[in-house]
Amino acid sequence: MGILQTAERSSHLDPSENVIFQRHMIAYMETAKMISGMVLEIGCGEGYGLVELAPKADKYLAIDKYNTPINKELKEKNNISFRQMEVPPLKGIEDNSIDFVVTFQVIEHINNDELFVSEIYRVLKPGGKLILTTPNKLMSLTRNPWHIREYTPLQMREILQTAFVDIDIKGVFGLGKAMAYYEENKKAVEKIMRWDIFNLQYLLPRFLLQIPYDILNRFNRHKLQDNNNALVDKITIDDFCIKPMTDECFDYFCIATK
Repeated sequence: MGILQTAERSSHLDPSENVIFQRHMIAYMETAKMISGMVLEIGCGEGYGLVELAPKADKYLAIDKYNTPINKELKEKNNISFRQMEVPPLKGIEDNSIDFVVTFQVIEHINNDELFVSEIYRVLKPGGKLILTTPNKLMSLTRNPWHIREYTPLQMREILQTAFVDIDIKGVFGLGKAMAYYEENKKAVEKIMRWDIFNLQYLLPRFLLQIPYDILNRFNRHKLQDNNNALVDKITIDDFCIKPMTDECFDYFCIATK
């Protein structure tokens, strides 16, 4: 990631990121109930999901664009291997060799999303499953310049259908405290975006917006944490749920079977 640690790389060590961390963790907790055998995680990020998923697998291959430090004891105890690589393609991974592919908050960063999905289909065994999350465009408060695209519900199904037929799309939803935080965040973002009178967030190239977005995003999260400390700190995984997808879900939780 270089000098800048983008806000896209969520960390449980920063209290201001507790809400997004809990939102991501519910996907890992739900997935831990489903996986077994040979598991491939594409985009393991900071590696915090490994604690939940790796013990459920016979073998666990984690890959990421950036080097991910994995606890040595966790790695050895759970038969985890790591490869630093950019995808797609999934180089060096054989056809029909994976039982489960897990990829959370990744596809929105991929230039060729159709190739990404087809490569996942290729490496899955017959009957193997893709478990994928990505933000719901309809619930995004502003353009995220780190994302090449986000998906509407229809677009989410269409991209999966380029390779898969058996598709089940659920959603990650916020409950009481999580929705209260979302509304506070929405107000804060609207205040910031009032200065964008020329709608530059949609007119300028993504690369010009990434650094300003990161600075404002971090500032906003910390300000929300300072002003709503009790709310932010008390939000847990129980303030989110996974149920059938609607336009109001924060993220899609997709299960596609080969």
